[in-house]
Amino acid sequence: MIVLGLLLLAATGAFTGLVIADNLSGGPEYTVSVLGQDIATMNALAIFCSGLALALIFCLGLSAASTAIHRHRAHPRAYTPHPGSPDH
Repeated sequence: MIVLGLLLLAATGAFTGLVIADNLSGGPEYTVSVLGQDIATMNALAIFCSGLALALIFCLGLSAASTAIHRHRAHPRAYTPHPGSPDH
């Protein structure tokens, strides 16, 4: 779960960074491109809504990672010695 959460965080951050870096020029209609490929033509409202969706995905990844870390720390594994060891 930690890996999935961190993967969502990294993918959302990388995608957002690429979209911002590739689309600094704009007008009333924006042609969104990532790595030289045109994805869509969006107006300001569509861009705002896609930003909200990316933020929600980012928060989902952050929540998954933090929950997995909290559960890992809350329930540590109990030490059980092997039969025949000096501690047993």
